[in-house]
Amino acid sequence: MNAPDFQLPDIHSETMHGINEWKGRPLILTFWASWCPDSMKDLHYKHLFYEQMDKDVMGFLTINVTGREGREEDAVRFLEKEGYSFPVLKDNGTEVYDAYQCKGVPTTFLLDEHLGIQKTYSDKASFPEIIQGIHQLMER
Repeated sequence: MNAPDFQLPDIHSETMHGINEWKGRPLILTFWASWCPDSMKDLHYKHLFYEQMDKDVMGFLTINVTGREGREEDAVRFLEKEGYSFPVLKDNGTEVYDAYQCKGVPTTFLLDEHLGIQKTYSDKASFPEIIQGIHQLMER
């Protein structure tokens, strides 16, 4: 299944971005909310991974599900507090979250270089499981 297309603003600059910008290399895509303990834990590990990964070989993108936040500014405050530097887009409420048929946060998708969804991980997935999926995706 191909990943649903979208155009969403960057959480800091409001510059619009679409999924097709990541075409040509595998992509880790994660939906999250700042109040969620599972998202907090997941994003901590993903930030460590993002800091070390080769960004020319694999893309990395997160989407804050604004429709699941108390206030939109909660996400910005959370990112600043944690010092996260990875790319973050703002969902239009739950529009893209729903298009990807997410059931909770965090939800992570591993997409191939053609933006085909290869793996989906729910909020119950461990970070080592996701790393194993990334390894399998990169071996293809």
